Amino acid sequence: MTAAAAELTPTRLAGQLPAVVLYIVGAGGFGRETYDVVLAQGGQLAAFLDDQLAGATVRGIPVLAPEQASGGGAFTVGIADPAARRRLVSLLCDRGLSPHTLVHPRAVIGPETDLGEGVVVLAGAHISSSVRIGNHVQVNYNATVGHDAVLDDYVTVYPGANVSGAVRLEADVTVGSNACILQGRTIGTGSFVGAGAVVTRDVPAGQVVVGCPARPLRR
Repeated sequence: MTAAAAELTPTRLAGQLPAVVLYIVGAGGFGRETYDVVLAQGGQLAAFLDDQLAGATVRGIPVLAPEQASGGGAFTVGIADPAARRRLVSLLCDRGLSPHTLVHPRAVIGPETDLGEGVVVLAGAHISSSVRIGNHVQVNYNATVGHDAVLDDYVTVYPGANVSGAVRLEADVTVGSNACILQGRTIGTGSFVGAGAVVTRDVPAGQVVVGCPARPLRR
């Protein structure tokens, strides 16, 4: 398939009408895992969008520069870095594309839970009841999000992490693999919870915390 043809090829995702032209932004590791969700839904992908790999082919799919995406299509960002996600979302929305949410069929989404635009939920993730998930949030393999939690825009939850009930993750927070955030804690904007950390108290904005119990990383 040529790049030009890819820009015009519609994809029909499970339960979605009418068909849309779908792009995944980022052809790296998480972008390919995001593509796994499309395949699990029985859908098709028009192209990956990636400046560094533009002109290549990844898993048989053409890679275009973001500026080549057709207006009126849909996109999901498969990049973990929150700042990069924000920049690319702004670029593509300005070009007339719409964010698209992808949830793997083997993920669990509880009742009274709201998902924002452009969310990615991978296989094995369990998001409990009465949870609010903001725009462009990523919940990775086998991660759990407890009841009444709030995940603001551009949050990233890495594989195996446990976000307990009534936790608040403010915008741009990243929770590392196998980390655990105890019930009712608040993690401030832009903070990073290291892999395997156990968060027992609130974390101020902009901090990196590691260890058990989690403490600010000395720099």
